Amino acid sequence: MHVAQLLRTRSYRSSGLLTALALSCLVAGANARVASAECKLGRSRSIQHVIQIQFDNTHFRRDWATVPSDLEQMPHLLSFIQNHGTLNANDHTILISHTAGGILSTLTGVYPDRHGQTVSNGYVRTSATGSFSFPSAFGYWTDPVSGAVPNMITPAGIVPPAPWVPFTRAGCDVGAVAAANIVLENTGTGPTGDVTKVFGNPSPQYTEALASNMAASGTAARAKAQTDFVGFAVHCAQGSALCAGGQADVLPDEPGGYTGYKGLFGAQAIDPILTGQPASVPLTDLLGKPIVDPFGQPGFPGFDGMEAAVSLAYIASLQEHGVPVTFAYISDAHDFHGVAGNAHQAYGPGSAGYVQQLKAYDDAFAAFFLRLEADGINHTNTLFIFTVDEGDHFVGGGNPQPANCDGVTTPCDWTGQVGEITANIDTLVSHQFPSLAALFLGNGAPNAFTVHGDDAPTFYLAAVGGGHLPGSDPLARQFEQTIANLTAVNPYNGATDHVMVQMADEPGMRALHMWTNGDPARNATFVFFGNPNYFLTDFPSSTCETCIGPAFAWNHGDIQPEIARTWFGVVGPGVKVLGTSHVWTDHTDVRPTALEVLGLADSYPSDGRVVTQLLHANAFSSALFANLTTAEQLGAIYKQLNAPFGAFGMSVLQASTHALAGGDAKYGSIEGQIVGLTLERDTLAFQIRAALNAAAFSGTALDAQQAAAWIAAGQALLNQAAALAAQ
Repeated sequence: MHVAQLLRTRSYRSSGLLTALALSCLVAGANARVASAECKLGRSRSIQHVIQIQFDNTHFRRDWATVPSDLEQMPHLLSFIQNHGTLNANDHTILISHTAGGILSTLTGVYPDRHGQTVSNGYVRTSATGSFSFPSAFGYWTDPVSGAVPNMITPAGIVPPAPWVPFTRAGCDVGAVAAANIVLENTGTGPTGDVTKVFGNPSPQYTEALASNMAASGTAARAKAQTDFVGFAVHCAQGSALCAGGQADVLPDEPGGYTGYKGLFGAQAIDPILTGQPASVPLTDLLGKPIVDPFGQPGFPGFDGMEAAVSLAYIASLQEHGVPVTFAYISDAHDFHGVAGNAHQAYGPGSAGYVQQLKAYDDAFAAFFLRLEADGINHTNTLFIFTVDEGDHFVGGGNPQPANCDGVTTPCDWTGQVGEITANIDTLVSHQFPSLAALFLGNGAPNAFTVHGDDAPTFYLAAVGGGHLPGSDPLARQFEQTIANLTAVNPYNGATDHVMVQMADEPGMRALHMWTNGDPARNATFVFFGNPNYFLTDFPSSTCETCIGPAFAWNHGDIQPEIARTWFGVVGPGVKVLGTSHVWTDHTDVRPTALEVLGLADSYPSDGRVVTQLLHANAFSSALFANLTTAEQLGAIYKQLNAPFGAFGMSVLQASTHALAGGDAKYGSIEGQIVGLTLERDTLAFQIRAALNAAAFSGTALDAQQAAAWIAAGQALLNQAAALAAQ
């Protein structure tokens, strides 16, 4: 990926080959090692394994009516979920809807304002003098972003509790396969670099990383440290023999302390355990290929290289070697990622390459489930969770050929009709709003602005020498009112498109959990949810005013239903077999639901709630069961109040758009009402959240009368927000 895109995100096989792979899986399964006897999970202590997989951009919904969806083209996975558990097809993302934020809210069960990644996959920090820096959202859990300021940050300004801790404290080793920020994300050898912090200086790993970072760009030597140290980790329980030779697993801000724990970091340490061979011998993926980087070096193949066959091979191998809890990431199938020297390329729905990749993903899942079954790992003793970080909007210029193509039997030809509309925000502003450009663009301008490039860009405004401009500042107000009228010429059809869809500054972003008190320097002046066909950026400066960018055609981050509405599947002891359900959920509900089934708890209240509709009564607390109808009604109103894509958040966003685009009197009136409603919402949501968490994890029964009052108050707030949106 090029830098700007990094900030925003991450062959057919014959049945004979699949049969051969299945036989090899049976051999691999015969060597499975039992996990620590101390690791007992589930309310009846009957769950022996946990496998949680989060896809990048993989869809249950069809992107083109005649083309089967991603999951329809992975029938081994889809049938496994629907035949043994439930696929909930009414899940929702957080805002902004991107890989880092989506994965982190799923892992933690909290919204971005509580883990700090309110904009991802990168963000902007504004200095006191009005200059901008551009950190990546991807960093190991304890990484700083600047000085003592953590990258992952709570409202109190400390590192959030780590998601592996409840498991390791329960005696379970936890494997991490490319999942965001629970593996090393960089090879830095500075004072705060991951290699320095984890391995120390001096150490053999430090020496290797130092040499690798000094090697020429684009060479195998330059890639070596990432291949060896990034992307994989095992966080071990105290006293685990697996990590006896590992590094200290340091979490200085963890509630209750976290000392005496160790971890393994990188393929260099983990591969030999899984293969029984030196690190120079690669692990083999589930389709029979060695797992190597783009230069053929054994180890981490890069995040784009974490295709299903690769991630699933690591999960299976870790489980077979006594790591009973695994969290993993699988990269998307709708792009050709290429290898070193190849350009990234986007596919359209039903394109031959896209269909081939989905077929390979399905073959990998077929081999995966056969291998696990041979290991004695299946739906009777394992909690499986499958989900996705975000949905996507496909950007194409017309219809594929032939018109009735389905991709699977008749490939869809999208030649010349695939690619997002890349637009240079600086050029658009200069041409359409020259008076605004004079105030904000160019070396002589008294102010400056930048964006986090996206189809939902966040805008950062600053006074040169004076720092951040809040949305209520007169200059910011002028900018917001003006930019609401931004247009662009669509290169596909020549039409002039209105680019803005919705907007919000601080009051609206607070309501949407897009504002952090822990690090005010990273807060945007306002967010611009745009036409999803466009990717607005100011980097590099040579970007065309509007042109088709064929390397990327699947936009996310925005608010459209195809982006916002996703899915998650759950299988295992205590899970109902419903096939498909449509309970309203979002990313934060996955964590508390899983922990409830597993009989574990976090050290903090979740922003999600236990989705009891998907569970048998013996899988959740008696306190929830005692008032189950009340709990489910309260949970439903709570999500509509507190979730970014709940009714309250969407009403506030609509009202905020009217305010930012309107005159000062309208702005002041609506924004003041948003502030008041959000304070009421936060107070009520805090009370409901505390009660639901106490019922789930502390055995405190709900007070039915109090719950009824909360439900009524919540509905009143929803009505008030809807009325404000209608003004």
